[in-house]
Amino acid sequence: MDAEQLKAWRKSERTRLIAARAALDHATLERYRHSIDIHIARSFPGLASAKLAFCWPIRAEYDARHLVRTLRELGALTALPVVVAPRQPLIFREWHPGVETALGPLEIPYPVNSKEIVPDAVLLPMNGWDGAGYRLGYGGGFFDRTLVSMPKKPTVIGVASEMARIETIHPQSWDIPVDWVVTERGVYRRDQRSLTFLGEPVLHETPSLR
Repeated sequence: MDAEQLKAWRKSERTRLIAARAALDHATLERYRHSIDIHIARSFPGLASAKLAFCWPIRAEYDARHLVRTLRELGALTALPVVVAPRQPLIFREWHPGVETALGPLEIPYPVNSKEIVPDAVLLPMNGWDGAGYRLGYGGGFFDRTLVSMPKKPTVIGVASEMARIETIHPQSWDIPVDWVVTERGVYRRDQRSLTFLGEPVLHETPSLR
C-alpha cells in the first residue's frame, strides 16, 4: 500500500484496537494489569535501581503507576515524557507524587519543573503490536523520533494485551521495534527480526505489588 493508504489503515486499526480495549470491564483490565506488573517485576529486577520512564495511562491503557510506585520504594528514579514541540524528540522529566504537572497533548499530565533525566529503560504502552516487535502508537511518531535522537538507546519494554496483537503494522523505515513485549500472558524477547515467547516468568521472591 502507498503512504496515504498506510496512514488510513493505521488510523482504522488504531481506532478499532482502542475501542476494543476500552470495551473491557474494569475487573478484566485490573487482572491484566496485575499480571503484567508481576511479569515485569520478575523479568526485569534491574528496574528497581534504574532511571525508568513510563507513560501516564489514557484510554484504558496499561496503568504502570502501581508498579512504578513499588519500584520507587526500591530505589528507582521514575520519569514521564514531555512533548517539547511538534515533530521534535521528547524529553523526560522526573515524576513522583507531589511534582507539579500540566496538561499536554491528549490531556496527558507532564512534569513542568522537575529535573530532566535520560532513562535507562522505558515502559511503553502499545495500541497494537506484531510478531516482529513493532508497535502501533497514536501516530505522532514521537517515540521513534526520540529513540533515534538518544546517544544511548534505553531498553524499551512494550506493554499491551494479547488481544492487541495483529499480523503486522506494515513497518516503515522510521519505525523502531521494541526490545521486549509484556502481556498478561507473559514475556516476549525480540531476537533479530521476530519475537520469541519466553513464557510466564517464575521467581520465588517478588516485590509486593499493590
